[in-house]
Amino acid sequence: MGFLTTGDNTKLYVKDWGSGRPVILIHGWPLSADSWDDQAFALANAGFRAIAYDRRGFGRSDQPWEGYNYDTLADDLAAVIEGTGAKDAAIVGFSMGGGEVARYMSRHGGKNVVQAGLISSVVPYMLKTADNPKGVDQSTFDQMVAGLKQDRASFYNTFFKEFYGESLVSHPVSSELLEWSRNVAMKAGLKPAIGCATAFATTDFRPDMAAFKVPTLVLHGTADKIVPIDPTGRESIKKIAGAKFIEYDGAPHGLFATHKDRFTQDLLTFLKQ
Repeated sequence: MGFLTTGDNTKLYVKDWGSGRPVILIHGWPLSADSWDDQAFALANAGFRAIAYDRRGFGRSDQPWEGYNYDTLADDLAAVIEGTGAKDAAIVGFSMGGGEVARYMSRHGGKNVVQAGLISSVVPYMLKTADNPKGVDQSTFDQMVAGLKQDRASFYNTFFKEFYGESLVSHPVSSELLEWSRNVAMKAGLKPAIGCATAFATTDFRPDMAAFKVPTLVLHGTADKIVPIDPTGRESIKKIAGAKFIEYDGAPHGLFATHKDRFTQDLLTFLKQ
């Protein structure tokens, strides 16, 4: 499709593959729509219309100074839905992208959405607080921002090893995929990278959860070190009536790559229901 312009004149890069019922795929931080390619390819081949876009500030989209908060990001999602003419759509968010799904459901009333997916998602609340004791310490996010400011290329090198569960004895993905991930991440501007990291770290989506009134898939790896499952996936299912919850035992954050075939099949099965 090329580019689509939002309400504040930000150009978003949109990929639109196949035909059929639309499935809108929202990528995680700090990647791009291309991280969804394996699933988008399978969806299009299965008779769905796979729509994936680069979040503002990332990939091939514009890098404005403002707009790295979830109200604006949800409005961007609304612009993609409207601009592509998507009806009866499923919206599926990975990691940070789960926040756009949640905020769209509440802020835009779930317009034109009939299914939702939260994959390794930051929803409902990442930050550790008195009323969210299983969350992540603020110091962790402070260290992320400091690393981005000091040398983000070096930061991403370490980050993606945890993202995909790499260790001295475990190599779930190729060295080439790690290199690709770092290269894609570096296409994001420093301001967008920091702004979005702050947004997913500190935004409380608990008030948004009541807006999930459509069939919802919640899928998360138990060994996720980027977005721990306890304050996110396991809390989401308590707040979304009738949600389908799938835990991948021992899976890291980037399960779209490490558990590609299983995840793609689980997503297709959910969408066909």
